[in-house]
Amino acid sequence: MADMQMKIELVPVPVTDVDRAKAFYVEKIGFHADFDVPVHEGLRFVQLTPPGSACSIVLGVGITTMQPGAIESYLMVVSDVRAVREELFKRSVDISEVEVLEWGSFAYFSDPDGNRWSLQQLPKRG
Repeated sequence: MADMQMKIELVPVPVTDVDRAKAFYVEKIGFHADFDVPVHEGLRFVQLTPPGSACSIVLGVGITTMQPGAIESYLMVVSDVRAVREELFKRSVDISEVEVLEWGSFAYFSDPDGNRWSLQQLPKRG
């Protein structure tokens, strides 16, 4: 049987203002700015990667037909949700208090267009 390993490496985030969104994700959330390339008129490719992640986001012009704010629950796993929440709060990110559930501890925030994100700290096992 063929090797069926598959990895998600790039997900689109629909935004209205690419520069504003890029500044939010880089300056406030701490993503690394990998690329910002104007491919041609009508296509600008901006790739940003969360620290430690193998998956990046892409925003830009001509990237997706989704409406800005359409993302409802992209999730990033963190080792210490309280520490990350505190750091984002210090950077003026409007972030929720930590919610503790059976399957993890969570904090939530949205980007300037209303795309919603979750931070999850996995529960300790056994």
